[in-house]
Amino acid sequence: MDLWHYLLLTLCGAVAGFVDAIAGGGGLLTMPALLLAGLPEQTALGTNKMQACCGTALAVRNYARGGLIQWKDVRLGVMWTLVFAALGAWTVTMVRTDFLRRIIPWLLLGIAAYTLLAPRMGSEKRAALMGAGSFALLGGAVLGFYDGFFGPGTGSFWTVGFVLLLGHELRQATAHTKVMNLTSNLASLAVFAAAGHVRADVALPMIAGQLAGAHIGSHTVLKNGPAIIRPVLLATVLLMAGKLLWEA
Repeated sequence: MDLWHYLLLTLCGAVAGFVDAIAGGGGLLTMPALLLAGLPEQTALGTNKMQACCGTALAVRNYARGGLIQWKDVRLGVMWTLVFAALGAWTVTMVRTDFLRRIIPWLLLGIAAYTLLAPRMGSEKRAALMGAGSFALLGGAVLGFYDGFFGPGTGSFWTVGFVLLLGHELRQATAHTKVMNLTSNLASLAVFAAAGHVRADVALPMIAGQLAGAHIGSHTVLKNGPAIIRPVLLATVLLMAGKLLWEA
């Protein structure tokens, strides 16, 4: 690769780390950048998981230090997500993902509509509509597998799930979402690495950018809460839906 490829990857990593720490969707930038750099699709997926793990891990650390993560509330979800994300990543090495490209945009548009029509979404904690154990199994199985298999919009689905079904306040929902994202990224990375679909040399400049972006993004959430999360969530969801619809 040329020098400009590495510079582009570093910049993409920084912007993606910032967006991911707030609302997810950084793959909108990083995956096209990796494909533009000439990586095959599966290698781009594996390399993307490697760089994303680093930024997400830093965001999780910052959210934990800020008191937003209740580990007892996420441990079951982590367990189920770990198992099903690995299964999803293994599956994607065997089959094509074309059918998901036609379904997911409409689910993302549904999230966008809900975010627009519920301006107080996650503004305060409320009663849960589902037991924590059931939510952990459902989310871990469905979203864990989906993140390992395809990925776009996973963070948005987790965040809305934490708010709607568990009654989380939006900042805590965002923090717990990052824990789940980190879990599925690590599980997927292990599978892609075992299959030889990771380019560490390409991931390194992106990791540098990811760490900077995730640090700024997570501190922005800690300081501003829903005031920053809602517009970034809405923008990234609409962009992801538009991109997937265009590709389909």
